[in-house]
Amino acid sequence: MTKIRVLLADDHSVLRAGLVALLHAESDVEVVGEAGDGFECIDKAMELRPDVILMDVNMPRCSGLEALARIHADLPETRVLMLTMHDDVGYLRHVLASGGAGYVLKSAASEDLLTALRTVHDGGVYIHPHHAHLLVADEPDGDGGPESAAASDLARRYESLSERESEVFRFVALGHSNREIAEMSFLSVRTVETYKARLMKKLGLESRAALVRAALELDLLH
Repeated sequence: MTKIRVLLADDHSVLRAGLVALLHAESDVEVVGEAGDGFECIDKAMELRPDVILMDVNMPRCSGLEALARIHADLPETRVLMLTMHDDVGYLRHVLASGGAGYVLKSAASEDLLTALRTVHDGGVYIHPHHAHLLVADEPDGDGGPESAAASDLARRYESLSERESEVFRFVALGHSNREIAEMSFLSVRTVETYKARLMKKLGLESRAALVRAALELDLLH
């Protein structure tokens, strides 16, 4: 029997160990490698050419969303299944638009994860019914009226951000924590928090989910 060759990418070694144990118990699955961040995942993907990559959205140095775009461009035959704690339709839309084959919450049951893994390996796209409902509910009505005006207003607000605020905005939308952003930008965590609060006020945003949707509308997550 041909096994599904899987590469795991997550910066939490305990979670990776749990996933390895789960997948090794399946007769049709083989874990061929592990990675702790997006850059390592890209390198391992090029080396191992796995059938499926199970990858966390939020990782240090290079996020899963950034790694997904690179892997999809260079290894279109490899299927990428994103694993995340973000239950937000904005992330799901970006994953699908970037070539991802599915989106599974870390809180999902092991049966859901295995179903998703086999679904994407067989060429399908896995979307949990809950997320499918969110996609439909969040679908724009396409009349080009209020939505277009809101998009124009958002673009104007975005232009008012400083270079640092724009940088922090993109990092937050990509799923990085304040500490990770501080390390990458050579800033203190407190300074990052200040930039984050300031940019959200300028953009009129009140939640991380709204921030992600705004970044998607502005086409910043490439």
